[in-house]
Amino acid sequence: MKVVNQISAGGIVYKKEGDDILWLITQHSEHKGWVFPKGLVGDTQSDESMEQAAIREVEEEGGVKARIVDATPVETHYEYKWEEELIKKTVFYFVMEYISGDPANHDWEMMDAKFVTAKVVQQTLTYDSDREAFEKILTKGI
Repeated sequence: MKVVNQISAGGIVYKKEGDDILWLITQHSEHKGWVFPKGLVGDTQSDESMEQAAIREVEEEGGVKARIVDATPVETHYEYKWEEELIKKTVFYFVMEYISGDPANHDWEMMDAKFVTAKVVQQTLTYDSDREAFEKILTKGI
């Protein structure tokens, strides 16, 4: 089986509403899992930075504009089989603050996107790697 290493970047986006902090989660159209928005670095332009990819993916998949507030990303790893390949994925998640936009304006890759409380994030995320990244961010604080 061929092994393919991939690098993705994304955002764990928060917004403040009064005394509450809400977090952006998205539901994937194909596998139906709840995740944070992310995607391949350099899939639209070869010289794209991780930061540029993360901001782009948040806007495409999450429907919102956000800015990076912590330049040090949380790194996660996982692997899965796709056709005849073993994909080994490294994801760099940046903590981002919501600027504008509506999660309903997400692209076709996602069937849903919404802001929810931290408790709902923890109960809803599908994959351990995303839950671990979120816990690291909560531990660091925003």
